This record gives sequence, structure tokens and C-alpha cells, in this order.
Amino acid sequence: MEEQKTKVDRAVLCGVVWGKETQESVEKSLDELEGLLTTAGGICVARLTQNKEAPDTRTMIGSGKAAELAYLCAINDVTLVVFDCELSPSQIRNLEDIVGNDVRVIDRSMLILDIFALHAVTGEGKLQVELAQLKYTAPRLVGHGAELSRLGGGIGTRGPGESKLETDRRHMNRRIQALEGQIAEMDKNRKTMRAARDRSGIPEVAIVGYTNAGKSTLLNRLTDAGILAEDKLFATLDPTTRKYLLPSGEAVLLTDTVGFINKLPHHLIRAFRSTLEEACMADILLILTDASNPQFREQLAVTEHLLEELGASGKPTLYVFNKCDLGMAEIGRIGVGAANENVVFISAQTGQGIEQLIAKLEAIVSDGKRKITYFIPNSDGAALNTLYRFATVENVDYGADGMTVIALVDAKTRGMMKKYAQDDIPDSTEDEE
Repeated sequence: MEEQKTKVDRAVLCGVVWGKETQESVEKSLDELEGLLTTAGGICVARLTQNKEAPDTRTMIGSGKAAELAYLCAINDVTLVVFDCELSPSQIRNLEDIVGNDVRVIDRSMLILDIFALHAVTGEGKLQVELAQLKYTAPRLVGHGAELSRLGGGIGTRGPGESKLETDRRHMNRRIQALEGQIAEMDKNRKTMRAARDRSGIPEVAIVGYTNAGKSTLLNRLTDAGILAEDKLFATLDPTTRKYLLPSGEAVLLTDTVGFINKLPHHLIRAFRSTLEEACMADILLILTDASNPQFREQLAVTEHLLEELGASGKPTLYVFNKCDLGMAEIGRIGVGAANENVVFISAQTGQGIEQLIAKLEAIVSDGKRKITYFIPNSDGAALNTLYRFATVENVDYGADGMTVIALVDAKTRGMMKKYAQDDIPDSTEDEE
């Protein structure tokens, strides 16, 4: 037991250069894969890459490279082989036959799933991880011959029956259905909580970005949320929301979300859809990027692409470049434009630049506010209380039939008070013009 606890997987990482990939891009991806392996508790003892016009249908890599892989495993006491690309069930089985010695072969998706399983804390997080694992594993459930079969060719094995493989698949399908039902129920509860937050009229800010960009550290810095913040990939899987008071006294809701990563498997996106929807439902996006990472530009591009895929793009956005205390990697190549007023450089760890971040966030929050005239009938007096709670009331005239109210309101409050709205009032700058 003690020996099992302390055993560390020694791994060979494999990549294939083909299609639009270059040797440089594959090496960068393998660097990230090594980071994932370290997070999962393994160590990399060797790397193997191959240039191919197209992946081999049997083993992904060619027969010569497969033999070289088997040799590397034998001389380095390797227990694990990790491919940076997705493998088919037959490719996994064929590679394991070649490398032998009980060496396990997995791909990038399997490794990410393992890390998710390691870091899942809440009940919902654990269910989502299990669902993603089962959906990924079910089609890859392949037998290594007789050990996965109840049917044989000798005495005592003939007659009706079914393979253990088929039994396992049926059990997995039942479990998948059960998990989907439980997650759907939790999703209902999440939507109820989200609806309550929407009714509150408080602007919602989602902190999104590449994994290990420092999202949890930033939320802890601003709100003392007490979230686990580690220098590891996918340290946070479950969203955490905290209220934060801006210097003006206005409150916002800050939500820490699960990190993004290049080649994030689609089944993981589907399994964590309810978690990722926090970004879709937010009023403002705060995109965090690790400015000290040499690949920060590519990581920002991955984040923006995934946000677009989730339908969360096009919102008011503040670009926050974090970890500036560790040095900034070619920061002149940011891509969002140094002149962009919604860009700020900070260190969530040391507090550097936090005041500028808060000022820019406050400017975005107040930017969507407009001066509106409302007429509220006396019978709907509670609506005036709503304005006092969620807007800046500038003037109230009490009449025989109701109240005429001038208030500075944001988009969310305008939606809540729509039926009472009269014509918009231009602000003072427009009057002067």
C-alpha cells in the first residue's frame, strides 16, 4: 500500500508533426503536456516526435518509431506513454502490445481527465468529471483477448452468455444516464440561484482565462475568498462567486471559473457546460493572461476562441495581464493593442496594479449607465424602492397619480424597470453640444 502511494509514473511524451503543425508548435505543445504530467504527479524521462504526412492508422507513429518507443520504455523503466494527440481504441491497444511490460498508453484527453478527477472537490465537480471520463472511456473499452470475455472455446464455456466487454458497456451506459440526470437536477438549482442573482440587479463579472493564469489568486486578492490557489494546471474546477464593493460603493459579483487550455476535449466542454455558462451569463468578462509566459499570446487566442465557441464573446471586456512581477515576455506583441484603454498589467500575488484594475473595472461598470425618466403609479410604490436599491436616483416628483423619477440606471435595471420608462434624457455633455 505504502509503495503504491509513493510510486511515481515515469513517462515518455510523444508528438506527431503533420498537417499545419510545425516542429516548434509541437515542441511547445509537448512543454504544456509535460506541465500537465507534472500536475498529475508523473515525471517525463524522454520525448519522442516524428514528422509524418499523415498519422499511422495502426499506431499513430510509424513502425520504426514505435520500435524506438518500446526501446525507450525498456531502458528508462517507463510505466506510462502519453501522446499529445487523440488516440483511437485500436491505436492504444496496438501501441500497448508493442511497448509491452504493462506500460500504459494514454492521450492528452485522458491525462486532462485524470487531473480533473484529482482536483474535483464539490459533488457537482466530481459528477461532471465522472461523466466526462465515462463518455470518453466507453467507446475506448477494448479487450486484450480472453481476459475481458465470459465466452470461451473449451468445455464449460459453451452456451448462451455475453462478453464481459458488453456487460461493462451496458453498465457504463446506465451510469452515464444516471449521472446526466443528477447533473441536470443540479443545473436546475444553479439556474435558480443564477435567476436570483439576475433579479438582484448586481453586475456579474466572470474571471476567465487560460489555466494557471492566476484567476483564483486574483479573486482571493480582491475578496479574501479563501480559494485554493496553486501554481498548477486546473487547480480550480468549481466556480466560486463573491460580492465585491467598488470604491463608488456599487457592488459587483466576481466569479472564478475553470481554466481553458489548448486542445480542450469537446466532451469536457459538454460535461462542464453548466460551469462554463458562468462566462456566458456574465455582464462583463475579465480575461486574465499570464504575462510572464512566453506563449501568452497563443494562450490569449485560445481563450478568446473558446469564449466565442461558448457564445460568450462580444461582452464588455477587461484584458488583465497578470504575473508582471515575474517579468513580461515580449509584452509589445500583446495583440489587443497597448493603446486599448481596457488593458491593465498587474500582479495578483503582490498587489501591483490592482488599484488600476479596480478603476478600469469601475469605469466599465458605469459606462453602460444611462439617465432615464420613469413614471411609477402610486399603486406600484415598490418599484421606487427597486430604483433606490439598484440605481442612482437624481430626482423624484410626487403627483396625484404617481411619481416621476429621474435615475441613472444600468442595462440590467433598465430591463427590470422597462414598463415604467419614459423618454431618455440626454446627459449634460450632450446638452452642451
